[in-house]
Amino acid sequence: MIGPEKEARMAPLSNRGARSRPRVDYLALGGTIASVHSDDQLGAAPTLSAAEIAKSVPDIDEQFDLRSEQFLQVSSPSIALADLLRLRDELLRRVAAGTRGVVITQGTDTVEETAYVLDLLWEADAPIVISGAMRNPSLPGSDGPANLLAAVQVAASDAARGLGVIVVFNDEIHAARFVRKTHTSSPSTFRSNPIGPVGWLSEGRVFIATRPVDRFHIAVPADAAVPPVALVKLGLGDDGRILSALPGLDYRGVVLEAFGGGHVAPATMEFLAELVERLPVVLASRTGAGEVLSKTYRFRGSEIELIELGLIRAGSLDGIKARLLLSLCLAAGDSRTGIIEAFSTAGMTSGPVARIV
Repeated sequence: MIGPEKEARMAPLSNRGARSRPRVDYLALGGTIASVHSDDQLGAAPTLSAAEIAKSVPDIDEQFDLRSEQFLQVSSPSIALADLLRLRDELLRRVAAGTRGVVITQGTDTVEETAYVLDLLWEADAPIVISGAMRNPSLPGSDGPANLLAAVQVAASDAARGLGVIVVFNDEIHAARFVRKTHTSSPSTFRSNPIGPVGWLSEGRVFIATRPVDRFHIAVPADAAVPPVALVKLGLGDDGRILSALPGLDYRGVVLEAFGGGHVAPATMEFLAELVERLPVVLASRTGAGEVLSKTYRFRGSEIELIELGLIRAGSLDGIKARLLLSLCLAAGDSRTGIIEAFSTAGMTSGPVARIV
């Protein structure tokens, strides 16, 4: 007589897989991975459903209990912060219902922003994995199916638990805090400065080499109004006069992408002095890498004078992510002190940013 354990070991692989398939939920938002050409117009548009995208991955249902649903059907510039608050709540419901992790696909134009916002809002251990495609299904070498499979494999893995929100493209795993889109069309567009990918996939196995430290969270209700925050990038010969118009346009905060380590032209100081009396102004660097300085230079328009004026250092956050952090701080009702503390922590102005596993 064969015992139950031996019977299980002798069962066909297909049957064992059916019983042990990990549950992964898949929410589609549109984007390139869902975009195809129609006969009557030039260019591809997001029309494929989550179920249709999942069907493009051979045998994925034999490996995973994949539960697909359409959350949005838009190009990624159309995603709003209010959508992401609703999405956060949907993710919480699905994790509470027993999913191992959730995969989100969307257009790549705003992946780094969606990932960062959700990471700020996400405290659970279950991984949230964002992916998509750089080549739509109408093109040779479309990368959508491979990216979706890799994302599902990461979402189902124990290794990814506790990482928060991560981005998976081209068999690389990136932390939301660091990832950026760096090329308009290359399949290897996503890069993470300064730490690189936190992991990778090989033959379907998930490897995590680095784990970010001190993840920062913000509690924002789903029905909170997210106030508008302006992102202003300075260039040579720009005196910053546009800054004086922002309060009249109902902006509630400003992120300034300044030169180098956090510098502006002397003429800009007049406009900033008036602005900081009315709105929180965050000082970021237009370089996209490194920290905003705090005590290196003193001249008219230097980082020392800007901080003394009342600007808040973004730390190592670039302007795009600093704008999102300030938006969520304002939505959460944080005071100026709370905003400064948030940027001090999320901007990682001291201490290590990651540890080797």
